[in-house]
Amino acid sequence: MSTSFPEPTRPIANRADVLVGYLDFFRARTVEKVAALPEAKQRVSRLASGWTPLELVRHLTFVERRWLVWGFLGQDIGDPFGDTREDRWWVGADEAAELVLSELREQGLISARIVAEHDLNDVGAPGPRWEGNEPATLERVLLHLLQEHARHLGHLDVVVELEGGERGE
Repeated sequence: MSTSFPEPTRPIANRADVLVGYLDFFRARTVEKVAALPEAKQRVSRLASGWTPLELVRHLTFVERRWLVWGFLGQDIGDPFGDTREDRWWVGADEAAELVLSELREQGLISARIVAEHDLNDVGAPGPRWEGNEPATLERVLLHLLQEHARHLGHLDVVVELEGGERGE
């Protein structure tokens, strides 16, 4: 199911809903684009950097988890960098593509719940995510996540186009 672009002309009640709407859009488009590729193409790289579309999805799942659950909430998530092995993004060859895609969708629900339960001006819990710096507000974390998702969706657009798939939003 496609999520529609959160047009600036569409009335939205508050800033938090605007930010979550954009995150939902970028996340949904990422899942749709990767799911539309044949599974073999989801697991190979077309770029010199070497990442695969499924590895990008796993990375985005962990990015949200690192910044919102581990960082903002200060909760233990086990290995916050579990999306990497030997200094690169990683998905096991035996991991089903649908599992990797569903993890990102599930993380989106968790992220939306965190935003709904807090004010954008709330400051994150002190902890290792901040590397000794003062924790950021929820709004700053969400803006960081937006740029991360938008940037990587752009990267994915190029990969999908190289594979002969749909271009753009």
